[in-house]
Amino acid sequence: MISTITVSTITAISSLSAQGLIGLLGGAVVVMLILFLVVKELAGASTSDTSLRISSFTNVPIVPLLLVFAAIVAVKVVEILS
Repeated sequence: MISTITVSTITAISSLSAQGLIGLLGGAVVVMLILFLVVKELAGASTSDTSLRISSFTNVPIVPLLLVFAAIVAVKVVEILS
């Protein structure tokens, strides 16, 4: 009986920590996406060559972060609808 309780406890704790880790990573992705979008807008507002270069280089991390953000939103919508 003790082994059954121990296995159940370990399973519950591991699934709970995995969900917390996924939520933390999703939050980090959203924060990074917002920061990169702000940098892109601020750099694009200037007319210097360096600012325009920074504005164009920020597209590299923005595209994958947008894809991850879209996946997060899709999962949340499916969770709500089901």
